[in-house]
Amino acid sequence: MKAKKAEKEMVIGVFSSSSPISATVPVRYDRGVQYLESKGYKVINGNLYGKKESYRSGTIKERADEFNELLHNEDIQILMASIGGNNTNSILPYIDYEYLKAHPKVVIGYSDTTALLLAIYAKTGLITFYGPAVASSFGELPPFVDWTFDYFHSMLNEKMNYPYYFNKPTVWTDEFINWSEQDRSKEQYANDWICVNPGSCQGRLIGGNLNTMEGFFGTEYMPEIKNGDILFIEDSLKDACTIERSFSLLKLAGVFDKVSGIILGKHEKFDDNETGKRPHEILLEVIGDTKIPILADFDCCHTHPMFTMPIGCKVMLDATNKQVALMEAPLDY
Repeated sequence: MKAKKAEKEMVIGVFSSSSPISATVPVRYDRGVQYLESKGYKVINGNLYGKKESYRSGTIKERADEFNELLHNEDIQILMASIGGNNTNSILPYIDYEYLKAHPKVVIGYSDTTALLLAIYAKTGLITFYGPAVASSFGELPPFVDWTFDYFHSMLNEKMNYPYYFNKPTVWTDEFINWSEQDRSKEQYANDWICVNPGSCQGRLIGGNLNTMEGFFGTEYMPEIKNGDILFIEDSLKDACTIERSFSLLKLAGVFDKVSGIILGKHEKFDDNETGKRPHEILLEVIGDTKIPILADFDCCHTHPMFTMPIGCKVMLDATNKQVALMEAPLDY
Protein backbone atom coordinates (compact mmCIF):
# COMPACT_ATOMS: atom_id res chain seq x y z
CA MET A 1 0.00 0.00 0.00
CA LYS A 2 1.25 3.45 -0.93
CA ALA A 3 0.26 6.92 0.17
CA LYS A 4 -0.97 9.32 -2.49
CA LYS A 5 1.22 12.16 -3.64
CA ALA A 6 -0.01 15.46 -2.20
CA GLU A 7 -1.97 17.43 -4.79
CA LYS A 8 -2.41 20.58 -2.74
CA GLU A 9 -0.43 22.47 -0.10
CA MET A 10 2.11 20.09 1.44
CA VAL A 11 1.49 19.88 5.18
CA ILE A 12 3.82 18.14 7.64
CA GLY A 13 2.64 17.10 11.08
CA VAL A 14 5.53 16.69 13.53
CA PHE A 15 5.40 14.05 16.24
CA SER A 16 7.79 13.42 19.15
CA SER A 17 7.55 9.71 19.84
CA SER A 18 10.55 9.67 22.18
CA SER A 19 13.03 12.50 22.87
CA PRO A 20 11.72 15.99 23.75
CA ILE A 21 13.99 17.87 21.33
CA SER A 22 11.66 20.88 20.89
CA ALA A 23 12.05 21.50 24.63
CA THR A 24 15.71 20.57 25.14
CA VAL A 25 17.23 22.23 22.04
CA PRO A 26 14.52 24.54 20.70
CA VAL A 27 16.96 26.48 18.52
CA ARG A 28 17.71 23.32 16.51
CA TYR A 29 14.07 22.29 16.25
CA ASP A 30 12.77 25.72 15.32
CA ARG A 31 15.48 26.11 12.68
CA GLY A 32 14.31 22.85 11.13
CA VAL A 33 10.70 24.04 11.03
CA GLN A 34 11.72 27.38 9.54
CA TYR A 35 13.80 25.63 6.89
CA LEU A 36 10.91 23.43 5.78
CA GLU A 37 8.55 26.40 5.72
CA SER A 38 11.04 28.36 3.59
CA LYS A 39 10.82 25.50 1.07
CA GLY A 40 7.04 25.74 0.76
CA TYR A 41 5.88 23.21 3.36
CA LYS A 42 3.39 24.06 6.07
CA VAL A 43 4.38 22.60 9.45
CA ILE A 44 1.93 21.68 12.21
CA ASN A 45 3.53 20.93 15.57
CA GLY A 46 2.16 18.04 17.59
CA ASN A 47 0.67 18.80 21.00
CA LEU A 48 3.89 17.74 22.73
CA TYR A 49 5.78 20.64 21.18
CA GLY A 50 7.91 22.31 23.85
CA LYS A 51 7.04 19.68 26.46
CA LYS A 52 9.40 17.47 28.42
CA GLU A 53 8.99 14.72 30.96
CA SER A 54 12.51 13.80 32.02
CA TYR A 55 14.03 11.74 29.17
CA ARG A 56 10.92 11.81 26.97
CA SER A 57 8.40 14.16 25.46
CA GLY A 58 5.44 12.71 27.39
CA THR A 59 3.94 9.58 28.82
CA ILE A 60 3.45 6.56 26.58
CA LYS A 61 -0.23 7.43 26.14
CA GLU A 62 0.49 11.09 25.45
CA ARG A 63 3.04 10.21 22.76
CA ALA A 64 0.70 7.73 21.07
CA ASP A 65 -2.19 10.21 21.27
CA GLU A 66 -0.07 12.92 19.67
CA PHE A 67 0.75 10.68 16.71
CA ASN A 68 -2.87 9.56 16.30
CA GLU A 69 -4.17 13.11 16.52
CA LEU A 70 -1.85 14.20 13.70
CA LEU A 71 -2.79 11.07 11.75
CA HIS A 72 -6.50 11.93 12.02
CA ASN A 73 -5.93 15.52 10.85
CA GLU A 74 -7.20 15.51 7.25
CA ASP A 75 -5.04 18.52 6.33
CA ILE A 76 -1.81 16.63 7.03
CA GLN A 77 -0.25 14.46 4.30
CA ILE A 78 3.17 13.82 5.89
CA LEU A 79 3.93 12.74 9.45
CA MET A 80 7.56 13.46 10.29
CA ALA A 81 9.51 12.71 13.45
CA SER A 82 11.01 15.62 15.36
CA ILE A 83 14.00 13.38 16.18
CA GLY A 84 14.62 9.84 17.45
CA GLY A 85 15.43 8.74 21.00
CA ASN A 86 15.09 5.38 22.75
CA ASN A 87 11.45 4.63 23.52
CA THR A 88 9.30 4.76 20.39
CA ASN A 89 8.69 1.02 20.78
CA SER A 90 6.55 1.82 23.84
CA ILE A 91 3.78 3.40 21.75
CA LEU A 92 3.44 0.65 19.13
CA PRO A 93 0.40 -1.08 20.70
CA TYR A 94 -1.58 2.18 20.72
CA ILE A 95 -1.23 3.43 17.13
CA ASP A 96 -4.42 3.60 15.05
CA TYR A 97 -3.31 1.20 12.33
CA GLU A 98 -6.86 0.67 11.06
CA TYR A 99 -7.27 4.37 10.33
CA LEU A 100 -3.92 4.40 8.56
CA LYS A 101 -5.05 1.50 6.38
CA ALA A 102 -8.07 3.52 5.27
CA HIS A 103 -6.21 6.83 5.06
CA PRO A 104 -2.59 6.08 4.05
CA LYS A 105 -0.14 8.90 4.65
CA VAL A 106 3.60 9.39 4.37
CA VAL A 107 5.36 8.56 7.65
CA ILE A 108 9.05 9.47 7.79
CA GLY A 109 11.90 9.53 10.28
CA TYR A 110 14.97 7.55 11.24
CA SER A 111 16.92 6.15 14.17
CA ASP A 112 14.45 5.31 16.98
CA THR A 113 11.56 6.04 14.61
CA THR A 114 12.49 2.72 12.97
CA ALA A 115 10.12 1.11 15.48
CA LEU A 116 7.17 3.08 14.17
CA LEU A 117 8.10 2.75 10.50
CA LEU A 118 8.43 -1.03 10.64
CA ALA A 119 5.39 -1.50 12.87
CA ILE A 120 3.23 0.46 10.45
CA TYR A 121 4.56 -1.57 7.54
CA ALA A 122 3.99 -4.84 9.42
CA LYS A 123 0.45 -3.94 10.47
CA THR A 124 -0.79 -2.20 7.32
CA GLY A 125 1.54 -2.95 4.40
CA LEU A 126 2.00 0.81 3.93
CA ILE A 127 5.32 1.92 2.45
CA THR A 128 7.11 4.06 5.06
CA PHE A 129 10.18 6.23 4.64
CA TYR A 130 13.52 5.98 6.39
CA GLY A 131 14.64 9.56 6.05
CA PRO A 132 15.18 12.95 7.66
CA ALA A 133 13.71 14.29 10.90
CA VAL A 134 12.88 17.90 11.64
CA ALA A 135 15.52 18.83 14.22
CA SER A 136 18.43 16.52 13.50
CA SER A 137 18.24 16.75 9.70
CA PHE A 138 16.56 20.03 8.73
CA GLY A 139 18.02 21.91 11.69
CA GLU A 140 21.46 21.33 10.14
CA LEU A 141 23.19 24.17 8.25
CA PRO A 142 23.93 24.40 4.51
CA PRO A 143 25.13 22.83 2.36
CA PHE A 144 24.31 19.49 4.01
CA VAL A 145 20.73 20.42 4.87
CA ASP A 146 20.11 21.44 1.26
CA TRP A 147 21.30 18.11 -0.10
CA THR A 148 19.23 16.15 2.42
CA PHE A 149 16.18 18.24 1.50
CA ASP A 150 16.67 17.64 -2.21
CA TYR A 151 16.66 13.86 -1.69
CA PHE A 152 13.57 14.10 0.53
CA HIS A 153 11.62 16.47 -1.69
CA SER A 154 12.31 14.62 -4.93
CA MET A 155 11.33 11.27 -3.39
CA LEU A 156 7.95 12.58 -2.27
CA ASN A 157 7.12 15.01 -5.07
CA GLU A 158 8.65 13.93 -8.35
CA LYS A 159 7.47 11.08 -10.54
CA MET A 160 10.91 9.73 -11.33
CA ASN A 161 12.07 7.35 -14.02
CA TYR A 162 12.81 3.85 -12.78
CA PRO A 163 15.22 2.44 -11.99
CA TYR A 164 16.06 5.57 -9.98
CA TYR A 165 19.72 5.50 -8.94
CA PHE A 166 20.85 7.02 -5.66
CA ASN A 167 23.84 9.10 -6.69
CA LYS A 168 26.66 8.96 -4.20
CA PRO A 169 27.24 12.35 -2.50
CA THR A 170 30.71 13.74 -3.12
CA VAL A 171 31.18 14.65 0.55
CA TRP A 172 29.76 13.72 3.94
CA THR A 173 30.22 14.59 7.60
CA ASP A 174 29.76 13.28 11.11
CA GLU A 175 31.54 16.18 12.80
CA PHE A 176 30.07 16.92 16.21
CA ILE A 177 29.17 20.52 17.04
CA ASN A 178 26.98 21.33 20.03
CA TRP A 179 23.53 21.95 18.55
CA SER A 180 22.81 24.88 20.85
CA GLU A 181 25.97 26.64 19.68
CA GLN A 182 26.39 25.60 16.04
CA ASP A 183 26.97 28.67 13.85
CA ARG A 184 28.91 27.19 10.93
CA SER A 185 28.71 24.41 8.42
CA LYS A 186 30.33 21.13 9.40
CA GLU A 187 33.60 19.84 8.00
CA GLN A 188 33.36 18.00 4.68
CA TYR A 189 35.00 14.61 4.11
CA ALA A 190 35.58 12.96 0.73
CA ASN A 191 32.95 10.27 0.24
CA ASP A 192 33.03 6.68 -0.99
CA TRP A 193 30.98 3.50 -0.65
CA ILE A 194 32.64 0.15 0.07
CA CYS A 195 32.06 -3.02 -1.89
CA VAL A 196 32.39 -5.56 0.92
CA ASN A 197 31.13 -8.51 -1.11
CA PRO A 198 30.63 -8.25 -4.90
CA GLY A 199 27.46 -9.20 -6.74
CA SER A 200 24.04 -7.81 -7.54
CA CYS A 201 20.46 -8.58 -6.53
CA GLN A 202 16.95 -7.19 -6.39
CA GLY A 203 14.45 -7.47 -3.57
CA ARG A 204 12.19 -5.76 -1.06
CA LEU A 205 14.00 -3.20 1.10
CA ILE A 206 13.54 -3.90 4.81
CA GLY A 207 15.33 -2.64 7.91
CA GLY A 208 16.42 0.57 9.57
CA ASN A 209 18.32 1.33 12.75
CA LEU A 210 19.57 -1.99 14.09
CA ASN A 211 19.84 -0.96 17.74
CA THR A 212 16.20 0.16 17.66
CA MET A 213 15.07 -3.06 15.96
CA GLU A 214 16.31 -5.01 18.98
CA GLY A 215 13.54 -3.37 21.03
CA PHE A 216 10.74 -5.14 19.13
CA PHE A 217 12.48 -7.88 17.14
CA GLY A 218 10.47 -11.10 17.10
CA THR A 219 7.18 -9.36 17.93
CA GLU A 220 4.08 -8.72 15.82
CA TYR A 221 5.43 -5.23 15.09
CA MET A 222 8.53 -6.46 13.26
CA PRO A 223 7.88 -7.40 9.62
CA GLU A 224 8.88 -10.92 8.71
CA ILE A 225 12.18 -10.88 6.85
CA LYS A 226 11.62 -13.08 3.83
CA ASN A 227 13.78 -14.91 1.33
CA GLY A 228 15.21 -12.48 -1.21
CA ASP A 229 14.80 -9.31 0.86
CA ILE A 230 17.54 -6.70 0.82
CA LEU A 231 18.45 -5.83 4.40
CA PHE A 232 19.25 -2.20 5.16
CA ILE A 233 20.82 -1.53 8.57
CA GLU A 234 22.65 1.37 10.20
CA ASP A 235 23.69 2.52 13.65
CA SER A 236 25.21 5.46 15.47
CA LEU A 237 27.54 6.14 18.40
CA LYS A 238 28.12 2.46 19.13
CA ASP A 239 31.32 0.49 19.74
CA ALA A 240 32.67 -2.71 18.24
CA CYS A 241 31.48 -4.75 21.20
CA THR A 242 27.90 -3.57 20.82
CA ILE A 243 27.56 -3.99 17.08
CA GLU A 244 29.05 -7.48 17.18
CA ARG A 245 26.18 -8.35 19.53
CA SER A 246 23.63 -6.65 17.25
CA PHE A 247 24.90 -8.35 14.11
CA SER A 248 24.94 -11.66 15.96
CA LEU A 249 21.25 -11.31 16.80
CA LEU A 250 20.52 -11.30 13.06
CA LYS A 251 22.83 -14.26 12.56
CA LEU A 252 21.16 -16.30 15.29
CA ALA A 253 17.70 -15.40 13.97
CA GLY A 254 18.60 -16.77 10.53
CA VAL A 255 18.27 -13.39 8.82
CA PHE A 256 21.51 -13.71 6.88
CA ASP A 257 20.33 -17.05 5.47
CA LYS A 258 17.29 -15.35 3.90
CA VAL A 259 18.37 -11.98 2.55
CA SER A 260 19.73 -11.59 -0.96
CA GLY A 261 21.89 -8.57 -0.11
CA ILE A 262 22.88 -6.13 2.62
CA ILE A 263 23.20 -2.34 2.59
CA LEU A 264 25.13 -1.06 5.61
CA GLY A 265 24.91 2.64 6.36
CA LYS A 266 27.74 4.82 7.59
CA HIS A 267 28.29 4.58 11.35
CA GLU A 268 28.41 7.99 13.03
CA LYS A 269 31.33 8.31 15.46
CA PHE A 270 32.09 4.58 15.59
CA ASP A 271 34.30 3.39 18.49
CA ASP A 272 36.39 0.44 17.33
CA ASN A 273 37.42 -0.49 20.92
CA GLU A 274 41.05 -0.33 19.76
CA THR A 275 40.48 -3.30 17.40
CA GLY A 276 41.23 -1.36 14.24
CA LYS A 277 38.10 -2.95 12.73
CA ARG A 278 35.36 -1.13 10.88
CA PRO A 279 31.68 -2.11 11.15
CA HIS A 280 31.63 -3.96 7.83
CA GLU A 281 34.60 -6.06 8.90
CA ILE A 282 32.83 -7.08 12.09
CA LEU A 283 29.72 -7.86 10.03
CA LEU A 284 31.70 -10.19 7.80
CA GLU A 285 33.20 -11.97 10.78
CA VAL A 286 29.74 -12.52 12.26
CA ILE A 287 28.16 -13.73 9.02
CA GLY A 288 31.00 -16.08 8.14
CA ASP A 289 31.44 -17.46 4.64
CA THR A 290 28.86 -15.76 2.39
CA LYS A 291 28.44 -14.81 -1.22
CA ILE A 292 25.60 -12.32 -0.78
CA PRO A 293 26.36 -8.80 -2.08
CA ILE A 294 27.21 -6.31 0.66
CA LEU A 295 27.64 -2.56 0.22
CA ALA A 296 28.86 -0.47 3.16
CA ASP A 297 29.04 3.21 4.10
CA PHE A 298 25.78 4.03 2.30
CA ASP A 299 24.42 7.53 2.99
CA CYS A 300 21.10 6.81 4.66
CA CYS A 301 22.02 7.01 8.30
CA HIS A 302 22.91 9.43 11.11
CA THR A 303 25.50 11.28 9.03
CA HIS A 304 24.90 14.16 6.62
CA PRO A 305 23.64 14.32 3.91
CA MET A 306 20.94 11.68 4.14
CA PHE A 307 18.95 9.85 1.47
CA THR A 308 15.25 9.12 1.88
CA MET A 309 14.61 5.38 1.46
CA PRO A 310 11.18 3.74 1.06
CA ILE A 311 10.82 0.70 3.33
CA GLY A 312 8.93 -2.07 1.53
CA CYS A 313 9.75 -0.99 -2.03
CA LYS A 314 11.73 -3.08 -4.50
CA VAL A 315 15.34 -1.98 -4.87
CA MET A 316 18.40 -3.11 -6.80
CA LEU A 317 21.77 -3.52 -5.13
CA ASP A 318 24.90 -3.78 -7.27
CA ALA A 319 27.69 -4.00 -4.72
CA THR A 320 30.32 -4.61 -7.38
CA ASN A 321 29.68 -1.25 -9.04
CA LYS A 322 28.62 0.47 -5.80
CA GLN A 323 25.09 1.22 -6.99
CA VAL A 324 21.67 1.23 -5.34
CA ALA A 325 18.51 1.90 -7.33
CA LEU A 326 14.81 2.17 -6.54
CA MET A 327 12.85 -0.04 -8.93
CA GLU A 328 9.30 1.22 -8.34
CA ALA A 329 7.42 4.37 -7.36
CA PRO A 330 7.13 4.79 -3.58
CA LEU A 331 3.87 6.78 -3.82
CA ASP A 332 0.54 6.38 -5.60
CA TYR A 333 0.63 8.95 -8.38
